[in-house]
Amino acid sequence: MIKEQLRLNYHKLRHALSADAIPEKSMRIANNVVALPIWRATYFHTFLAIPSQKEVDTSFILTLLQGKDKQIVVPKVSGTNSLEHFLLTDATTLKPNQWDIPEPIDGIEVPVEKIDVVFVPLLAFDMDGHRVGYGKGFYDVFLKQCRPDVIKIGLSFFEAEVKIDDIRPEDITLDYCITPISTYTF
Repeated sequence: MIKEQLRLNYHKLRHALSADAIPEKSMRIANNVVALPIWRATYFHTFLAIPSQKEVDTSFILTLLQGKDKQIVVPKVSGTNSLEHFLLTDATTLKPNQWDIPEPIDGIEVPVEKIDVVFVPLLAFDMDGHRVGYGKGFYDVFLKQCRPDVIKIGLSFFEAEVKIDDIRPEDITLDYCITPISTYTF
């Protein structure tokens, strides 16, 4: 199936989720993250969920990272399709942007080369680790800027598609994708 059709299908599937299902599934995803071999890393980058899009609630992962004394980095939209990255501290003030994405107003900027692990938002993914995002390209640009050894972890409420048909050579694959019931390794 092609990306545009997958976007439509998975937007519908997400919006059909009940309000109770999102925290329950998000907690299961966070519990599955615990088993990943990523805990020697220091800088963990995670998106902050857009509630209106019924995204995976990353607050459970944030709590896990804080409990392990990890450095947490969150994105802020900057320019047409790029991101800036800020350390999440007790002093960080978050404010929704024009897409309802919570992001830091300001703070301590973290150079992209310091980031060890990235939790990647997505709508769908396939058995080869390809993902379908919202189509704006923010994470495509960001992941290309990361070190080659950065660990890329997708988070999804739904299981893998067999194959995304319109993958481009420049698309960056995930290393893992975590769902409420499965951990995929690519």
